[in-house]
Amino acid sequence: MRFIGLMVLCFWVISAQSKTLHVGNTFQLKTILSALNECASDDTIFVHSGIYREGNLTINKPIKLIGLEFPVLDGQNKFEILSIKSNDVLVEGFKVINSGTATLEDPCGIKIYQSSLVTIKGNILSNNFFGIYLLNCSNCLVTQNRIAANATEEQQIGNGIHCWKSEGLKIINNRISGHRDGIYFEFVTNSIIWRNISTKNLRYGLHFMFSNDDAYIGNTFKENGAGVAVMYTKRVKMFNNNFEDNWGDAAYGILLKDISDSYLFGNKILNNTIGIHMEGTSRIEINNNIFKSNGWGMKISASCMDISLSANNFLGNTFDIATNGTLVLNNFNGNYWDKYEGYDLNKDQIGDVPFHPLSLFSVIVEKMPSAMLLFRSFMITLLDKSEKILPSLTPDNFRDEKPLMKALTL
Repeated sequence: MRFIGLMVLCFWVISAQSKTLHVGNTFQLKTILSALNECASDDTIFVHSGIYREGNLTINKPIKLIGLEFPVLDGQNKFEILSIKSNDVLVEGFKVINSGTATLEDPCGIKIYQSSLVTIKGNILSNNFFGIYLLNCSNCLVTQNRIAANATEEQQIGNGIHCWKSEGLKIINNRISGHRDGIYFEFVTNSIIWRNISTKNLRYGLHFMFSNDDAYIGNTFKENGAGVAVMYTKRVKMFNNNFEDNWGDAAYGILLKDISDSYLFGNKILNNTIGIHMEGTSRIEINNNIFKSNGWGMKISASCMDISLSANNFLGNTFDIATNGTLVLNNFNGNYWDKYEGYDLNKDQIGDVPFHPLSLFSVIVEKMPSAMLLFRSFMITLLDKSEKILPSLTPDNFRDEKPLMKALTL
């Protein structure tokens, strides 16, 4: 009992020491800067509705800065608007607009410098060079923010959520559009990207580089310039995401370049020029995904090895698989291919003859893209049928030994 009483007393003392400040036209404090100067650690500042043009505001104490009815922080196209340089900070409920632009200094709507346990929650960011930027941070949360820009060229804009050299980040339930990359990770480890919607960004919906032991789960990446890129990375988990409507000469749902020991499970890869493009990847498990209505379901370069592809559905793709080599060091087993025309005499729902997903025409197109002019011609159909019966130009071991007769329920 004495211990409990002491804890209650300590809590009361701490609570008594912290205070609440209000900023607004009808309060003594008219500016956010004056409240930041007056406040102490663990104080809470409530900012009431209005437009605040105060240049660059810096938070260098552990405080809560909370907007009521979305007060506007306007950078007037000149300043980085909110700079956070302290641990244990909460910023919630603001509309942050019109940051400055500079390619060397990367001004932002909200930028967190070398801090931990910072939460950026429920804000609206519009027309900023970078939206939210985390620089050398740890254990921070970015959630429920709406981040939008309207740039037309990549050099005019930064990324929506940009994370560099950080760990333990949680990027959850944000909506990002109109930036260069929706979400950007470089040298970020042990972090999660969960339930975000990243659409209509100029380059990538998500861009990973040199970021190990991360996971992105339940996100939607739609109508971005080139889709999603995961590069130079190890041990990444990619579960239950949607990669949709990424069209263009160099567009794909996902680019996997020089990654290893990673997992793709339960994703929907729909209506992309290329569903998954793989280069220099190894030891990748690709299970329970849907590849539907893509130009190419997958392009697997000859530099890939130990790719395990099983229990996936391939539906309505122009080409299911393509490659640029003849050496096959990968495993295809137990997938459903809607182009499979085999039989199942023992009724075990597994085809009695293997399926060769690499068509002769896809090999020709890989070497001569202009051959697409002959797509759906009688001659090409005849060549493909002949190649399935007596493979000669496509690798004989590029096949699914146990093709499924019915699509999986995924």
